[in-house]
Amino acid sequence: MSANHPATDLLPAGLDHLLSPAGDDDHVDGVPARVVARPATAEQAAGLMRACHERGLAVVVRGHGTKLAWGRPPERLDVLLDTTAMDELVEHARGDLIATVGAGMPLARLQEQLAEADHQVALDDLVGASDGSPASPGSTVGGAVAANVAGPRRMWAGTMRDLVIGVRIVRADGTIAKAGGKVVKNVAGYDLSKLVVGSFGTLALITEVTLRLHPVPAASFWVGGTVPQEHLGTVLEQVVASQLVPHAVEVRTRPGVDPAVVALVSGTSEGAAARAEALSSVMGGLGCPATVHDLQPPWWGAMLHPGQRGGTTPPEGSRPLLVKVTSRLSGVADLVAEATRLGATLNGSAGTGVLYLTLPGEDAEGAGAALASLRAATARLGGSAVVLDAPPQAKAALDSWGPVPGLDLMRRVKHEFDPGRTLAPGRFVGGL
Repeated sequence: MSANHPATDLLPAGLDHLLSPAGDDDHVDGVPARVVARPATAEQAAGLMRACHERGLAVVVRGHGTKLAWGRPPERLDVLLDTTAMDELVEHARGDLIATVGAGMPLARLQEQLAEADHQVALDDLVGASDGSPASPGSTVGGAVAANVAGPRRMWAGTMRDLVIGVRIVRADGTIAKAGGKVVKNVAGYDLSKLVVGSFGTLALITEVTLRLHPVPAASFWVGGTVPQEHLGTVLEQVVASQLVPHAVEVRTRPGVDPAVVALVSGTSEGAAARAEALSSVMGGLGCPATVHDLQPPWWGAMLHPGQRGGTTPPEGSRPLLVKVTSRLSGVADLVAEATRLGATLNGSAGTGVLYLTLPGEDAEGAGAALASLRAATARLGGSAVVLDAPPQAKAALDSWGPVPGLDLMRRVKHEFDPGRTLAPGRFVGGL
């Protein structure tokens, strides 16, 4: 770094080769960083974290940044720690169906490499709109862990928490620790490999992840169609519980259009094709005329509808109110009805009761009223409503998380791991 940049005084001179001045795009939800750090190894990352801890500097971890606007803006930000140099496939134990990978590895590239052995991480990245816009780089593996990303196939294989069997982390004070996988060394008795999933980078820097793999099915088919709102509950109940064993059941609703229900059927070529045709007949008999396709619909796994944008720096006029809503399975049809009443778009897993709802969010008062209605509905249906993203004016006025059971315990865990609040201060629930 050049001495012309005041950021050179932030960290010791011995770390200069890992640092660069922050640019206009190096911010977290509008809070600018002072410097960007790009360690290539866990040891380099440990040295950086130790120096930041000793100097009281705030650090936010970034992969590709596709989910970096989720949550709350950090209270302060000095160092944006970029993980993309830690992107190696460390080990692929083919016989054990396990892979260890650097946290900065793009999830899409990992899937490509695993596919050479007919293996996969049975996880769908959550993407933006499929509207012909430039392709998002997608999540890194570490970012997917931190945000607990899980798409349609969570009904079959579970979430990231179910697929992660080990992690290597750097704590806020620079201590390197491992948990799960082949080496078990938990800190203070915690199961680190589960604890860091969905923690939004507030507990530790993830440098490596060990994942459980699944074989790639020989064939996959998508079966579905539109269904009148009054038949939706019956269709979802029968399809989700079907003996034809769909690997995913997705529902989508848009203003002025009947809901769409699409199920994924995978397996051997002959068996999957027969099950798909049988499921099409079942759905047709329930008032949902269904067709079988060998390509997924363009909205499959997308959180946003065409015309909306997500990511780190979306155009301000197109940044929507994005809410993760949950309910018991029997309440999904009621959630769809509530989304329809609000004029929202809703996509998500009818098979697990986890859905994503989007509304224009520029009107803070209107966004607050919509969120209140959603929280009343999800509470009645045994679920919750969490604001993942919103335009700055609306986000500042909204309670992103709502009621959080166990918040006192979460605060104690944060204090145990990061007493100096070095990592992503204020990003997570309760200002953690």
